[in-house]
Amino acid sequence: MKLEGARIIVTGGRGFLGSYVVKMFEERGVAAVFAPRSREYDLRDPAAITRMLDHTCPDTIVHLAAVVGGIGANRERPGEFFYDNLVMGVHLMEQARRAGIGKFVAIGTVCAYPKFTPSPFKEDELWNGYPEETNAPYGLAKKMLLVQAQAYRQQYGFNSIFLLPVNLYGPGDNFDPKSSHVIPALIKKCLEARDENLPEIAVWGDGSATREFLFARDAARGIVLATERYDGADPVNLGSGFEITIKDLVHLIARLTRFAGRIKWDTSMPNGQPRRQLDTSRAQAAFGFRAEIGFEEGLRQTIDWYEATRSQLRSEIAR
Repeated sequence: MKLEGARIIVTGGRGFLGSYVVKMFEERGVAAVFAPRSREYDLRDPAAITRMLDHTCPDTIVHLAAVVGGIGANRERPGEFFYDNLVMGVHLMEQARRAGIGKFVAIGTVCAYPKFTPSPFKEDELWNGYPEETNAPYGLAKKMLLVQAQAYRQQYGFNSIFLLPVNLYGPGDNFDPKSSHVIPALIKKCLEARDENLPEIAVWGDGSATREFLFARDAARGIVLATERYDGADPVNLGSGFEITIKDLVHLIARLTRFAGRIKWDTSMPNGQPRRQLDTSRAQAAFGFRAEIGFEEGLRQTIDWYEATRSQLRSEIAR
């Protein structure tokens, strides 16, 4: 696909990852990038989707919009996470097919993988078990996009690809404790404890689970490369190839935020999936993607951004 001169809708384009994707498309010379707002176009409503497509006349859709959150949010709102994510994807891809959209880039999630997938996760393992229970409704809803994409390719010749990014982080992330993921939640917790001279912080689980993290700018670059260069039916992982235990992650963030207190592990709360690391060889072979930002450097940039943002907000409130 030639990006220069293209017209692309990025659903969720005003969100965390979406803002990086929109900016990168613009830098690549895309003629028009549309980032629809949910209050203008409810993607759960086929009529709203049709109206959006009529107004924007895109040739490509990158579907990033999702209802997301950490373990706590997934446990509290499983029905919402399942229904909204499933319905948005199903309706959007169907209306895109009917409208003759040239390419559909569906963004899945690492939560779609079975709970006990051998590490590193290979794309061929996607159907070899049930996802980890706390995020299964979300993971399964997103995985249905892969089923739909492959079915539409087989019956209609519809060009839809499916990408599986691992946990993301970076400047602009969601730091709301009610819905944030592990890295922003830990950064916020450590900084507040440091500033208030608290002796300890509490962290869910026992720290033994492992996670892989991908800097948001790297993830955006992978999505743009796949949009440009990949037209295959097979799902493709997007990751950094780096795995770290939650225990080591907590101590690393504590060091980078200069929090010197104790870490208290709340073992009454779930660990989530035991291990999480992706095999990224297919992305490199298919469209030349490899992560560039080192993990500690990415964390420093994220912490610096959040501290600066907090300071700015305090100054505005003080004025």
